[in-house]
Amino acid sequence: MPGIYFDQAEVGQTIKHGLTRTVTETDNVLFCSITHNPQPLHLDEEYAKKTEFGQRVFNSMYTVSFACGVSIEDTTMGTLVVNLGFGEMKFPKPVFINDTLRVETVIKEKRESKSRPDAGIVTFEHLVYNQHDNLVCSIIRITLLQRSPAA
Repeated sequence: MPGIYFDQAEVGQTIKHGLTRTVTETDNVLFCSITHNPQPLHLDEEYAKKTEFGQRVFNSMYTVSFACGVSIEDTTMGTLVVNLGFGEMKFPKPVFINDTLRVETVIKEKRESKSRPDAGIVTFEHLVYNQHDNLVCSIIRITLLQRSPAA
């Protein structure tokens, strides 16, 4: 399914994305490696056992990247001009190895672009849940989207 155009975005609309993923140790180690993040809470099982979590906690920036990536097909695929920025990110519960994640996106705001008559600004909130339906991450993403060719 292609992304939505600015004029198709409806404030308050919730999009439930179909793609889910069980995150693995390999995902966590690879993401930490390619982002040069040596945090022992993510990588060192013995260290993590001594923390309040009792196990390794998944790299939270992976969760952010996962949420944005999963949302693309239903939100901005082929309609994005550019990401303008990210707002508040929250991680109310940790993600652990072998959790299964799913994503929902809520259209929070939209407004006309003052400088681009062929585009508008849409603010999305991406919500990530684990297999227990616990919210593990929320992210605000601000985008510049094309208007539909018919508009």
